[in-house]
Amino acid sequence: MTTATPVRLLVRLITAEDNAAIAHVIREVSAEHGLTADKGYTVSDPNLDALYQLYSQPHSAYWVVEADGQIAGGGGIAPLQGGESDVCELQKMYFLPILRGRGLAKHLALQALEFARQQGFRRCYLETTATLQQAIGLYRHLGFEHIEHAMGCTGHGDCEVTMLKTL
Repeated sequence: MTTATPVRLLVRLITAEDNAAIAHVIREVSAEHGLTADKGYTVSDPNLDALYQLYSQPHSAYWVVEADGQIAGGGGIAPLQGGESDVCELQKMYFLPILRGRGLAKHLALQALEFARQQGFRRCYLETTATLQQAIGLYRHLGFEHIEHAMGCTGHGDCEVTMLKTL
């Protein structure tokens, strides 16, 4: 019988020094699920290596999750580009296997949604892909509902699952 080794976990706002580590996590998780850069997924975003700068913009935030001092996941919230002013987007939620099954995605999503409410957003949008069934299940559990058409200008053309939640 084996016992799980305790892992020290920390959720905190991103810093400039975290850019390379969280970009690596996003690339690794994307590759694990076949979400390649030649398609319209996050891994193809031109700002992937500068998330701190991206989320330092007004009404935006990104949190990283450390496992034993190493960045192993993250997620953020920002205004929906090209969308209505009361709509934000839950973005770049990626977690390495060491974090999965610990409730961190739910914790981080709830934290992001509370931040969005505090920023005055009334709705939260997200895009994902059907291959990420666990993520879709979490989003449904959090009150996101499937919608038929994409919103805004996210640049993620291959994310065929679009969801919206009233805050």
